[in-house]
Amino acid sequence: MATYTGTDVSDEIPELSASDDEAAWEDEEPDLSQDSPHVQCLFCARLLNSPEDVFSHCKAEHNFDISSQIRKHGLDFYGYVKLINFVRSTNCTADHLKCVSTPVPWESELFLKPVKEDDPLLQFDVEECLDMQQDKHLEGEEALFQRIKQAEDRAEQAEAALARAVEDLQKMRQFAQDFVVNTDVRVGSSGAIADLQEGEDSAYFSSYEHYSIHEKMLKDKVRTESYRDFIYKNPNIFKDKVVLDVGCGTGILSMFAAKAGASRVIAVDQSSIIYQAMDIVRSNNLEGVITLIKGRIEDLDLPVEKVDVIISEWMGYFLLYESMLDSVIYARDKYLAKGGSVYPDRCTVSLVALGDMQRHNDVIGFWEDIYGFKMHCMKAAVIREALVEVLNPDTVISEPSVIKAVDCNTASVSELDFSSDFTLSIREDSTCMAFAGYFDVFFENNCTTKVMFSTGPKSIKTHWKQVMFLLQQPIPVTKGEVIQGRITVQKNRKDPRSLIVTLAARDMKQTFYLQ
Repeated sequence: MATYTGTDVSDEIPELSASDDEAAWEDEEPDLSQDSPHVQCLFCARLLNSPEDVFSHCKAEHNFDISSQIRKHGLDFYGYVKLINFVRSTNCTADHLKCVSTPVPWESELFLKPVKEDDPLLQFDVEECLDMQQDKHLEGEEALFQRIKQAEDRAEQAEAALARAVEDLQKMRQFAQDFVVNTDVRVGSSGAIADLQEGEDSAYFSSYEHYSIHEKMLKDKVRTESYRDFIYKNPNIFKDKVVLDVGCGTGILSMFAAKAGASRVIAVDQSSIIYQAMDIVRSNNLEGVITLIKGRIEDLDLPVEKVDVIISEWMGYFLLYESMLDSVIYARDKYLAKGGSVYPDRCTVSLVALGDMQRHNDVIGFWEDIYGFKMHCMKAAVIREALVEVLNPDTVISEPSVIKAVDCNTASVSELDFSSDFTLSIREDSTCMAFAGYFDVFFENNCTTKVMFSTGPKSIKTHWKQVMFLLQQPIPVTKGEVIQGRITVQKNRKDPRSLIVTLAARDMKQTFYLQ
């Protein structure tokens, strides 16, 4: 079988005459057992004596079985070579590699090029090894099939039990959160706080591994075309500049920047979607401009000291949900060069009054009679949940009131928890049954062509929709009347990526959870 790379060992073996005995061969043949370890592990810096030792080490220490992965993806020798070079070049973890599905991210012919010169793993006869393993697997196949069937039955039962447990856990989590959120209870140690934060971050970044969320964002034309228009219509900002894309996802903003003339784009994302972004960048022949790095921006040392431009699509529901702006601010303070700018550079959050009693009854009145049973106790829990949905613009009964303006080039993380007074001028006789929030985004600083978009109910709908805060007791209002109130928005310390919103107006005061 042909090997992929390496020197021709036949040139190094001396010719022996028929009279030379076996000992002569043993004297000339290198004794690898006496050599220092020279084969590096796929996932750590450990050096071992042979490819077999590496694969055994990977299975024992990293819970990664190379033969299982080869069978799973139906890899031939060249597919195996691409896999090894992919791991060497991307430094992906064993856990991420085990989650890879078709199409695999190492299909590109570029991964046939060795990352490590004379890599012994590329010279390993993996097909012969798999053939030997296959012979062993064929023995006792019927018994194995029976055990697999029994295991599948147990797995189905376990999945059903797990689904019930997850549902119960979510209910308990909500109850505990509601119970303690307004108390003075504190986590006992900084280590515990870090563990909680790590768990929340893991769940957050994992959500962005699913392709559907990226499809939804890319299909949002208001979002994607606004970024595209800003970048393409303002080439003066990007020409020959170093750009940092925080939370790059599939890399669409990075590719816009590269096409606009950026000399270098550094794209960072913690989610494993970045492996697909690598393929996307290579498919568009932009790997010479765009460098993709997996990790949290807070944990990385970028390959440059400073950047000229930071771009990011960090906005969440009600602008601040998900707290990704915190990461952009960190990147700005550490990497943005003097005179550089963050984009978008300005955002505002606004509030309006709604008059849609039918919707109020649909959500709250629903619990009056459920198949003849009273479920009034559910109202208290439902009323606390902020609702994310597309609102009917005809239900807006007031002028908007801006409650927060964010300058992305100067804002600090502490400013993102805020309180603000608001004044809503009523436009018609109605009943105010809820307040609703939305945000506007602006690309203005140094722009020859300014771009903005709105997520308000009177604008083209976006995937951010609007956020509705239902009032427990609706307020009758008349045209020309003014509702004055105060809103407080803060991170939920139990889940820092979610928000707690408190609204006070007239004689009412309610607290809502956006999570």
